[in-house]
Parts: sequence; C-alpha cells; structure tokens
Amino acid sequence: MTIEENIQALLDKREEARLGGGEKRLEAQHKKGKLTARERIGLLLDEGSFEEYDMFVSHRSTEFGLDKEHYLTDGVITGHGTIDGRVVYVFSQDFSIFGGSLSESFARKICKIMDQAMKVGAPVIGLNDSGGARIQEGVKSLAGYADIFQKNILASGVIPQISAIFGPCAGGAVYSPALTDFILMSEDHSYMFVTGPKVAKTVTGENITTEDLGGADVHGKKSGVSHFQVENEETGLLLIRELLSYLPQNNLEDPPMLECTDPIDRMEDVLNEIIPDNANKPYDVKDVIYSITDQNNFLETQKDFAKNIVTGFARFNGMPVGIVANQPNYLAGVLDINASRKAARFVRFCDAFNIPILTLVDVPGFLPGSAQEYGGIIIHGAKLLFAYGEATVPKITITLRKSYGGAHDVMGSKQLRGDINYAWPSAEIAVMGAAGAVEIIEGKKVRKMDKEESATYLSAREREYRKKFANPYEAAKYGFIDDVIEPRNSRFRIIRALQTLATKKDTNPPKKHSNIPL
Repeated sequence: MTIEENIQALLDKREEARLGGGEKRLEAQHKKGKLTARERIGLLLDEGSFEEYDMFVSHRSTEFGLDKEHYLTDGVITGHGTIDGRVVYVFSQDFSIFGGSLSESFARKICKIMDQAMKVGAPVIGLNDSGGARIQEGVKSLAGYADIFQKNILASGVIPQISAIFGPCAGGAVYSPALTDFILMSEDHSYMFVTGPKVAKTVTGENITTEDLGGADVHGKKSGVSHFQVENEETGLLLIRELLSYLPQNNLEDPPMLECTDPIDRMEDVLNEIIPDNANKPYDVKDVIYSITDQNNFLETQKDFAKNIVTGFARFNGMPVGIVANQPNYLAGVLDINASRKAARFVRFCDAFNIPILTLVDVPGFLPGSAQEYGGIIIHGAKLLFAYGEATVPKITITLRKSYGGAHDVMGSKQLRGDINYAWPSAEIAVMGAAGAVEIIEGKKVRKMDKEESATYLSAREREYRKKFANPYEAAKYGFIDDVIEPRNSRFRIIRALQTLATKKDTNPPKKHSNIPL
C-alpha cells in the first residue's frame, strides 16, 4: 500500500470507531433522550482537548457468536483532556456497543487510564452507561471488574474520582462508582442496584419497578448513594466541571485558588438577627452559609439526603473550603445515623485533599430511640467523631446556637484538634438543655413537692441553668472557645483564620492505616 492508502486506511478506521455500534444504535440512544458516549466527553472537556487511547481495541472472545461481531473501542472510550485547562482522565461507556457491557478488553482500557492518572496525579471521571458484565466472557468479565475495583481502592485519597451514572449501572458495575468520591445521577434514565427487579421478585417476592428500586430519586433521598441528582446529562456534565473547580489535582497539591472580588470584610447585618429569640424555633442554616461565602455561592452535596446536616463546597477569599453545618430547619439539626455517615465521609474527603473545613454548629444532640440504637448510632456517630479527630487540615468551628452533649464534642470541638473555635453570643454550650438537666439534677427533690410548688421551683432552676450555661462564656473561660464574635463579622473572621492557618502542620502517628468504626 502507498503512504496515501495507509493514511486513508487509518482515517477510515477512525471513522469506523467513532460510529460505535452503528448509526442506528446511536440514533436509538438519542431517541431515549440520552447523549452518546462521545457527545458526553465533548461536553465535559475543554473544546479540542481530548486525546483518545485504545481506539482500535476490540474483544478477543469467540464464544456464543462473539467471533462474528467486533467493534472498535469495544464499548468504552478512554483518554485524557482538560477541564478549565487542568488535565483529567476520562472513560465513557458506549451503550451502542454490546449495551456497554464490560469485557476483559473493556476493563483493561479503563485500568490503563487509571494507572496513567495515578502516575501524573490527575482526577479520573467515569461516565457510566452499561448493561453490566459481558455474559459471553464469563469469569473474565468478572475479573475485569475486580481489576477496576483494585485501581479505585489504590487511587482513593490520592486522586479525585468522580462517577456519573447516565444509564443502567447494575450488579458488579455499581461497586466501582461506590468506591469513588462522588456519584452523580441523571433523572429518568439512570439507575443503580446490585440485583434488579426480576431477581428481587424471584428471591423475595417483592414487586418493584426499576425506578423505585434504584433510580436517582431513591439514591438521592433514601440511600445516600448519590451525591448529586441532575435533570439531564448536559447539566450533570457542567456540574462535574464546577465540582472539579474546588478540588486539587491530587493529594499532594492544594486546592485551586481563584481571584476574589468579594470584599473580605463584607458585613452581613442580617446575621445579627437570624437566630430566633425562642431557642426552639428553627431557621435555615443555608441562609448563614450563603451570606458569608464568596459571591454567595455554595455547591451542596447530598442535599436531599440526611437534610438535618448540610455539606458542600464554597470559597472564602478565593480559597476552596468544605462546609459542614447542622440544619435546625430539619429535625432541629439533630445528629442521627444518616447525618453522621454523610458528614463523616465528607470530612474525610476534605482532609484527604487538603481542603480546610468550616463547621457551623447548632445541634441539640443525637437522635434518641430504639430505631437509632438498633441501627448502630453509636458506631455511626463514632465515624463522625473519628473523621474530625483524624483530620489534619485547617479546622474552623463556629457555634451558632445549641451545642449539647456528645454532639458538641463530635462537631469539630477544640478537643478534636479544632484549630480556631468561635461562637456567636447566642451560643448555648452545655451537657444538655435546661429542662432536661434540671429534671435530672432536681428530680428527687421535686417529687416531694406539690404540683404548683414544683413548677415554680423548676422554672427558677431552669432560669439559673440557662444563665450559667446557655451562653458561650463558660466555654470561653476555659479556652474551649477562642473568641465570641459578632455574627455579621463572621466572614471576615473566617477568612483571617484561614490565612493564619495556611501554613498549619499537623500529623498523625505512623501506622499502616486507621481502623475507623465502620
């Protein structure tokens, strides 16, 4: 063949690879309201930045007619590109080829880019749309999944890993996303489950739809598996770009700073009045968050799961910060199993990737009751305690109102190596609320009184308890609170604290790894 013929053959092969499973199957993808694997990459990455690997790979199987059906790329597109000029590695599963099912060759392609990402220290983004393991390949496809899982595990805490679910993700396929840092699901077209509705029907007799078993709504609100739910794929791909803007390339780098035009000394007078006079009345802690962050921006994670605690990313004077905040507007901001799990995972992520943590505290305690105890609230609460105590990044805590009992210790307290702990004048830091405390302390004495006398006595003792403990000054007296600050000045004090802690060094004892209570 001449040089021209060789080049033309190359161009023909590239065109063949770009057609995936063929025009009809690509059109079928569009009819479902889904993008193709290549369209997803095109929207995710900076224009013209994608460099593809292994375009000419195909499977090597011969069983059950596979020897008669070969497609270039073998169902997954892999390579690297840039997002806002920063290198990322990406794989995008192609449902038009064997339903996006994973083969030995498919898995090798993904493992290759994960290895490359680890070498250069860059995030990995997986765009999932797959029918699962390629059954015709048997155990080789199962081995392929396990190879990917091992790569996920070794990369955890070293490079950011993000998974987008834009179609089916079932069986063994769910565990790779589960091992990554963030999962995003699109409404209507995505679902995740270990076993599908048919198996559930056969084994348990349960009748359930695909959506009710593993749809985006289920994993966004009930299981907490998904961190973000989006209306469509385009929105999801833009959200991934936004998320990455808060994250460093790897665990050895600091998160990216942006120029800030929002004054660091901007006062928010509304914060001086946001805490209700009635200690039992709720308010929305997100109003506090939006008031103090750069440009009033906040990227919330898992916003529909465990709504009694709020987690997410924001910037202060251009610096990315992870925020954990009790939410008095939902279950009074109490800590329960799900809230503890949600916040612990988030704190550990921030610590792994050098992102300072701001904690806003208004917590009446842990949720009581047999359901929580039987569900292991002790262990799950310990996860959050462990996460804060292990974290070595800068930790700033502001107590807004209630901080009672063990929940006080858990929420970024000074004793868990909180670096700078502030309180608003409205802070109440105590073992428990006034009514419960007085009932325990004075119970025996009150039982000897008549009803009217006991009511008067208890009321007086409650006032005395509140005067003593329903303020931040008792904690400040012992240095557990570094300063009591004016609420409207919170933004400035946070930024000053972050600047002070920029050179912080803290270490944990040498060990193979911690044994976190799981």
